[in-house]
Amino acid sequence: MQPSAFAVWLDTFFASFDGAILEFFHLLAEKAGFILTPISYALDFMGDDAIFFFVLAFVLLFFKKTRAAGVGIVLAIAVGAIITNLTLKELVARQRPFTVEQFKEFWAFVGSPTQSEFSFPSGHTTSAMAAMLALCLIMKKKWLWAPSMIFAVLMGASRNYLMVHYPTDVIAGLIAGAVGAIVAWLLLSFLWSILEKHKDARACRFLLEADVCNLVKKKEA
Repeated sequence: MQPSAFAVWLDTFFASFDGAILEFFHLLAEKAGFILTPISYALDFMGDDAIFFFVLAFVLLFFKKTRAAGVGIVLAIAVGAIITNLTLKELVARQRPFTVEQFKEFWAFVGSPTQSEFSFPSGHTTSAMAAMLALCLIMKKKWLWAPSMIFAVLMGASRNYLMVHYPTDVIAGLIAGAVGAIVAWLLLSFLWSILEKHKDARACRFLLEADVCNLVKKKEA
């Protein structure tokens, strides 16, 4: 599939910006690759198919106080995937950096595997931002914001370090993830208001009140 006109514009207009940042990450790989490369690979694994975020959501579902956050994370990732993987990647059809001779050596240096699909936006970054921002919006804990946003940014940085995405792909991924999180937050607010309205119904009450800790205590009693 040929790159779209928008992909060509991105590669042309942001060539200096993307190139300078990828060269910076290559310099980091040369100087501190023994530390940064394993970290980047770990982040790559965590972001593959949003594995880490789905596991996090699954754990949160077991507890009354965090169940909404678990549902919100799943919704946010789903919305982000629709925006990124199912829509923009196919429409834009931007080729990945390692297909360009300038960055192929950088990519080979870190030993990064070939990635499928197109480059714009970054799916890993989208899911990380979607999940982390949804968690912050729903949990409403001030202390969550800094580590959550740092994690999302690090996920994006690792995509540049591994030379599988351009910096503009990562920026677009952060934006797409933020949109996904906000949409999920709104959907969740609507869903939870319906559950609250019908909490006399057994299923709704279970979704709102069930807690694994209470179930354990009852069994022990």
